[in-house]
Amino acid sequence: MRKELAIGGIALVLLLSGCGSPGASGPASDGGDSGYSAPSSDPSGEASEPAASGADLMVAETSLGEVVVDGKGMTLYMFDNDTQGGDTSACTGACLQNWPPLIASGDEPKADGVTGELGTIETADGKMQVTLNGWPLYYFAGDSAAGDVKGQGVKDVWWVLSPAGERMAG
Repeated sequence: MRKELAIGGIALVLLLSGCGSPGASGPASDGGDSGYSAPSSDPSGEASEPAASGADLMVAETSLGEVVVDGKGMTLYMFDNDTQGGDTSACTGACLQNWPPLIASGDEPKADGVTGELGTIETADGKMQVTLNGWPLYYFAGDSAAGDVKGQGVKDVWWVLSPAGERMAG
């Protein structure tokens, strides 16, 4: 029984650990598939359908205050290992299982209540990932309902964003 609990505890730590670590270089990895499917997903597990509100981004009140969410209210995150304003994501491979990207619903990302600068970068498979103030945006596999913020602070590299597109630490 203790061995099973220890293995279960290790699995939970791996799931919640996210990918990457401060100062890490090269592709980040999280250790495997969490079984997560993004809120609006295609068979690849990436968000691709238009958001319920018609906007890719909007603002919602959470336990952390007002944060940026998708059109269905699912919290979005930035990754410190990304380069702000860069043209690629540092979250690749297994990292994407726990941190799927927000894919733009059209040619230009749309926002409701978000004041930061919107943009996109191309993913490895040719889709357009939404950026806010130059930060690529991601979902967290551990968030199961609108307003969840369980990805906040994971490994001290994953953060929610304010409506102005500023990182909200703490």
